[in-house]
Amino acid sequence: MRSLDLSPLFRATVGFDRLASALDAASRLDDSAYSYPPYNIEKTGDDSYRIVMAVAGFSEDELDVTAKENSLTITGKKAAEGEEPKYLHRGIAARAFERRFDLADYIKVSGAKLENGLLSVELVREIPEAKKPRSIKITAGAGSAKVIESEAA
Repeated sequence: MRSLDLSPLFRATVGFDRLASALDAASRLDDSAYSYPPYNIEKTGDDSYRIVMAVAGFSEDELDVTAKENSLTITGKKAAEGEEPKYLHRGIAARAFERRFDLADYIKVSGAKLENGLLSVELVREIPEAKKPRSIKITAGAGSAKVIESEAA
């Protein structure tokens, strides 16, 4: 992968440290280390997303979904079962894993379900009222008022 120089970006921006860290981390990813378990990221609406992860062989008790600040962590650890069967072929991986996702501001986890070996994690963007566009009242010098409305983003 080609190296990316972000120094011009840093000279013209303030407060984008998290973005720079995310770009730097993405450039250092080793794809082979991040291929298990496979997953999809779906956009299900204007402000909703879904992460679907193939976790065949794991039960609900062996999976953990944790949201903290702007991070989502999904871990799976098989419980010790005693004597392991003799496999002639073992194609279903049941190794422990930990997958981390960085979430944008105002993205919240709204739920998770395990069905047919697929773990679905629902995400929704909830913008606080203070951050939404609002109308500003403009007053003229003689006390008359005019309202300019802004469009929702």
